[in-house]
Amino acid sequence: MLNRLVIKNIALIENADIEFDPKLNILSGETGSGKSVILDSLNFVLGSKADKSMIRYGADEASVRGEFTVEKDSLAAKALEELDIEFDGEVIITRKYTTDGKGNIKINGNTVTAGMLKSVTKYLVDVYGQSEHFTLLSENNQLIVLDSLCGAAADEIKEDISKLIAEKKECVKKIKTLGGDGAERARRLDLLAYQIKEIEAASLIEGEDEELAAKQKIIDNTERIAEAVGGAFSALHSDGGCSDVISSAKRMMASISDLHSDYSVLCDRLDAVYAEINDIADTLYDISDSLDFDEDQARSVEERLALIKNLKKKYGGTITDILKFYADASEEYALISDSENAVEKLNGQIAKIDDKIYSRCLELTALRKKYAKDFCNDIEKQLKDLNISGARFEIQFSEYTRDSVNLNSRDGSDDIEFMFSANAGEPLKPLNKVISGGELSRFMLALKTCMKDINGVSTYIFDEIDAGISGITANSVAEKFKSIAGGTQVIAVSHLPQICAAGDKNFLIYKCEQGKNTVTHVKTIEGDEKIAEIVRLTGGTDSAAAREHAKELIAKYK
Repeated sequence: MLNRLVIKNIALIENADIEFDPKLNILSGETGSGKSVILDSLNFVLGSKADKSMIRYGADEASVRGEFTVEKDSLAAKALEELDIEFDGEVIITRKYTTDGKGNIKINGNTVTAGMLKSVTKYLVDVYGQSEHFTLLSENNQLIVLDSLCGAAADEIKEDISKLIAEKKECVKKIKTLGGDGAERARRLDLLAYQIKEIEAASLIEGEDEELAAKQKIIDNTERIAEAVGGAFSALHSDGGCSDVISSAKRMMASISDLHSDYSVLCDRLDAVYAEINDIADTLYDISDSLDFDEDQARSVEERLALIKNLKKKYGGTITDILKFYADASEEYALISDSENAVEKLNGQIAKIDDKIYSRCLELTALRKKYAKDFCNDIEKQLKDLNISGARFEIQFSEYTRDSVNLNSRDGSDDIEFMFSANAGEPLKPLNKVISGGELSRFMLALKTCMKDINGVSTYIFDEIDAGISGITANSVAEKFKSIAGGTQVIAVSHLPQICAAGDKNFLIYKCEQGKNTVTHVKTIEGDEKIAEIVRLTGGTDSAAAREHAKELIAKYK
């Protein structure tokens, strides 16, 4: 239940603090006074899309706070628990929006997103305006209405159907991995055979691409290597080269090595250097000797590297990847080669799953028809109370068979349509083809009356749902509002004196000029002020008779 709504800087409202009654609350006022702003503010705090144009001119920020009472075992309470938000029966929602497009939403002090907010508020308030009438004309929405009547029993069946559909999808997925139908499998086998053969023919060895790359580098630089190696060998081993110089130094130190241990050590070190230089020279000689350019070998290395590069483009960035692709392809080839039996088995499973889905669809249809019968009777009764005495209402179900429906929807196989006739003797026709605006308003009111104890919502908002209604029908609508408000809080914007008279709490929305600005105000009216507003809504002059009539209207609904 909505206890309080605090509005700041929304459109023409600078400040408004509205405390609602638990029963029937009526908002009235002149056209253009700002009644819609109140509902826009409420929609804003409930999670509707924010817009900078809603911020009052000259202000930097708009904000709305809604204070609600929530039962601990309600759907709203469960939604709060899922968000890990604590509450003690009271829920306070605050939402702010600035001119630079920044917003902030909190539930009981916890910052939340707009999506999280809606997950809670959809169980707090139901807002119905003239635009919402037309959603009822959609066949998809009609099915949603019917399933909400069926409750948990329908949800259970639809959950089972969802699980069966998921099982079927897994079977279809497995069939695809087996190559699909016969022609697809044959095409896949041909491709796999080619890929396997191509990789097998290459006889790849892990790491060989790196060895080949190193060989190619040497081949490409043979001339440079030969020049460097030859020069180094000559510097070490030619006449007068490094080897001869070290040999001379060694002989000189050998001649005095017996005179002191230090000389002997130096002699040994020179001997070691001489041996190392000769070993290096021998290695350089061997390298030089092996550098003979072999054109056939160079071509072979180049072709092998090109082959490996081509395979990498097709099957993976490394030889390891290519070999893994080969292993996977071989496994898939073996699987598909023996897949005919597996596919047949999976198709059999799909057929059995479809049988189960069809069976559950029939159960869902039977359940819907059961609830539809009582629902139609209740709607007709409500419409008769709302002065559509010849009203007839039925929910038409299209027939279907096992082979005529697509068994891939959790909502079952039903195609329904709301059928309506407002006048005795007239045939039933689709609701969206025959119902007038005034009749649609009353139909919506009848619908909400029948569903007030089903959807778990504790507050109904009606935005000029009485449009196109007058006279005796207005009395019936007022009485229906009172009936709904007996167990569910109702907040209604209305232009009808009867509905204004029926209000347990009335609010007048009016505009006035403050300085150079126009500001919308909201005030509670009762007593003489309520009588004056009823007189205004009747369109008559403010006379003793008009006031007496207003008093009689008020007394009628007490």
